Amino acid sequence: MGVINVLLLSQVTANIVVFVLSVCIMVPMIINQSDFRGRCLLFSTGEWREEDGQFDVSWSSNSVCGYIIFVGTILFLSSVVQIYRLSMHLYKGHDSSFLEAFVDTVVSTVLCCISIIAALLVTLGFHTWCGSITKRFEACEDASDNDIDQKDKIDTTGFYMHMGTAQFGIWAAWACCVGTSVFAILKLCRYHQQENMRISMAKARERLLKKALSENRERQAVSVVSPRILPLPSVDELRTNTTQRNESLVVHSI
Repeated sequence: MGVINVLLLSQVTANIVVFVLSVCIMVPMIINQSDFRGRCLLFSTGEWREEDGQFDVSWSSNSVCGYIIFVGTILFLSSVVQIYRLSMHLYKGHDSSFLEAFVDTVVSTVLCCISIIAALLVTLGFHTWCGSITKRFEACEDASDNDIDQKDKIDTTGFYMHMGTAQFGIWAAWACCVGTSVFAILKLCRYHQQENMRISMAKARERLLKKALSENRERQAVSVVSPRILPLPSVDELRTNTTQRNESLVVHSI
């Protein structure tokens, strides 16, 4: 199996993993949004009331959770397209073109950027929420077993597992996106190297042809300009010519 096929197989595998991880991002976030009645716990803070022990929440913008779900959806769709496209290349036994490799590099880089932003939002936002929760509970997950906000009628059951799963999924998806970016860049560099080799070989072939043509022209010019050199007579021919010349003189004298 060639290097290109190894890179192609690695890209397919990485996109399959991204497909699974995108589900781990979207599903917990959507369930949590439903349990919290459309509210987003990321970066939300609050104070505990002493009289009834309830948590008076100051909710953050829903756009934070919306962005996480959006990134999960983008990862889901892009991974499906890439799995189908790269699998067809793998099945047919040929790889993508230089232009497709360049597009893969750009898309993978964009996915890396939006994934790292989403991962930071989940991690820092959940840490902010847990910072307010731990003012009363020893651990953040302890609040999932209590009805801490009856006023907003939110269901806190399982919020810790939801956010933990989404956090794991987004960080792992970011790592896979980095991997696909590396694979795409390696493939792009290999195509560039092959193109340079083809150009160098074409130039070398052209130089050899020009050199052969110039040498052929020089040989033809030398053969036309150089005089024809007659061969020298041998000793026997000289003796024969001398004898014939003497005989002819004797005949004329008589």
